[in-house]
Order: sequence, then structure tokens, then C-alpha cells
Amino acid sequence: MRKRIPLHEGFTLKALVSADAPKMYRLIDSQRAYLGEWLPFIQFTNRVDDSRGFIEMAIESRKNNKDFVYKICHDDRLIGLIGTKETDYINKSTEIGYWLAQEYQNQGIMTNAVKSLIHELFDTMKIQRIQICCATGNMKSIAIPKRLGFKQEGIKRNGEWIGNYEFRDLIVFSLLKTDVPS
Repeated sequence: MRKRIPLHEGFTLKALVSADAPKMYRLIDSQRAYLGEWLPFIQFTNRVDDSRGFIEMAIESRKNNKDFVYKICHDDRLIGLIGTKETDYINKSTEIGYWLAQEYQNQGIMTNAVKSLIHELFDTMKIQRIQICCATGNMKSIAIPKRLGFKQEGIKRNGEWIGNYEFRDLIVFSLLKTDVPS
């Protein structure tokens, strides 16, 4: 997978590097309430070292050609993340996860980022199935796979632990390479 994927007018996906930890932590910390509504990991990101640990894991995963996490940049400013998780090379499938800073919402940035990553996965990695799971009620996140032609497969009941002894159901969407016109 490429380390840099251009999107449009100043927006780029770039592979995470160790030096991103303070920037990533500051962004998460400055938007803790907003991001924490839908992202369970926010409650466990309490210091720069937590972000550093995640980035080190992402770098190692990239080195091993397992999963690929990108920072979403506007010029050189980190504004969110997107990446694969639980990639299964035997079955040629993966899942995409993403988040974006509040002030960059509703501009098509994440839809464009997901679309670009989809093409990279289908064309470069020869993935055949991509999954996106969205918390029920997270309408902004749900709109992205719907907009990109993903099919809703069902509900993963109690699919995500959100703390305080609560679970959240997840809507499972998938896109097959054969769903995308050549």
C-alpha cells in the first residue's frame, strides 16, 4: 500500500509516523466530548503515550503488511484517521474504520477518503470484500457507506463496548469488488 494517497485540493492520506503522537493526542483531547460520543477508544486515550502506543502498533502492522492506518491531512494538519483492521488475506476481506475532527465534518472529506482507500484496497491489495461497522444512531457515519454503495448486511448486536457497562449495536455494511463498476 502506498504511504501517501492524494485526495483533493490540499487533502491527503499519509501513513502515520511516530512524530504524529502529540498532534493526534491534542486533536483527540480538544474534541474529547464530540469524538467520545461514538468512539470507545477516546476514554482510554488520556496522554500522549496512549496515542504513541497506537501509532507504534500501526507502524508495526504496516511493516508486516497486515493493516494500514492513515492520518487524514489538510495541508500538513492532522484532522482525522482512516484505516483497515482485521484484514484477512486468506479470505481477501478487511474492515475500514475512520474518524474526523468536528470542524471538517459535512464537507465530503471522509466520503472521499473512504472512496480512495476502497480503490487502493481493491486495486493494489486485491481485497474482494470491505466491511464498515457503524454504531446505530451515528447518522453521519452511516451515511458514508450508504453513499458509496455498500449493502447493509444486518446488525451486530452488542457489537461495541462503550463503557459504563453498556454495549452499542453496530450496523454492518459491506462492499464487494464485484459491486463496483469497472
